[in-house]
Amino acid sequence: MTPLQPSPWWNRQRHADRRPFLLARGRIKSAIRHWFEAQGFVEVDTSILQASPGNETHLHAFATSLIEADGSRHRLYLHTSPEFACKKLLAAGEEKIFTFAPVFRNRERGALHHPAFTMLEWYRAHTPYQELMQDCSTLLGLAAEAAGTTVLRHRQRHADPFLPPERISLAEAFRRDVGIDLLATLEPAPPDVPAFAAAAAACGVRVAADDTWDDIFSRVLLAKIEPQLGNGRATILDQYPAQLAALARPNANDARVADRFELYACGVELANAFGELTDPVEQRRRFEAEMEEKQRRYGERYPIDEDFIAALAGMPQAAGAALGFDRLVMLATGATRIDQVLWAPLSDPSS
Repeated sequence: MTPLQPSPWWNRQRHADRRPFLLARGRIKSAIRHWFEAQGFVEVDTSILQASPGNETHLHAFATSLIEADGSRHRLYLHTSPEFACKKLLAAGEEKIFTFAPVFRNRERGALHHPAFTMLEWYRAHTPYQELMQDCSTLLGLAAEAAGTTVLRHRQRHADPFLPPERISLAEAFRRDVGIDLLATLEPAPPDVPAFAAAAAACGVRVAADDTWDDIFSRVLLAKIEPQLGNGRATILDQYPAQLAALARPNANDARVADRFELYACGVELANAFGELTDPVEQRRRFEAEMEEKQRRYGERYPIDEDFIAALAGMPQAAGAALGFDRLVMLATGATRIDQVLWAPLSDPSS
């Protein structure tokens, strides 16, 4: 007997079940838009088609071709983030901008992932990146109020969106949750990968013989750190190792870490924020290193956006954040899957 397949999202009964989440989505977007506008931000719309989709090792893009009138073809990509375009606008003189951007990422599908989703990004020129932490806290409360709830929920976890987030550095989280001195594993350069692997294995994390330092870090973070974050209240996980922050500036007090934080609620990563790197030479070096690693791992690389590199030379000191808007809606409405909060999700070809 052929197993029953779930009805398509456009089935009337299934749509009726999803509709309360979708209406709440609209209220949340409206509340956030009005808040940004009241703070003097300008809403911008950036092009989805870009010369480069981004240059991070583990981000995978959708490619297409631009066909000119003479029939010539040029490779373009659907962007994985509006970040490059937004920073060009900062270089052009904009100082406070935000966007609800449709973005596209390949190799990502699951309860919290969808190939096409909405990224809320905002940027503040001449602003310390710590100011974005208060922005994130405010957005959690706005989303909850618009959804008519006093609690964020995901699976069996809850968080109060009106409490100030806990703030903890990655080094503190590793010491607290797994007893590993994270920054010590980075010294002396290059990092002591065997020692880090042994410490990870000792706390019950699976490691492989060919794991890099970054691989081990990701395994420990996913298995042992993230489940402890955002329970009861949101968590701001601050000061990422510099090698894991390709677009962020180094911390002024400790070059081993960068001005980067992530926002978590109910164990779910919601936002990623930086004090932005504005050194074009250093940015190019990092992108080239990321693409070398991408080639080694996946057999592919993406071009570097030369306009972006050029724009960095004229970009002011700034801070920027990217928040997964659909995930925020999920937590505010109690939805269990991201496709419940997307008006027209991509049909699963396997169903």
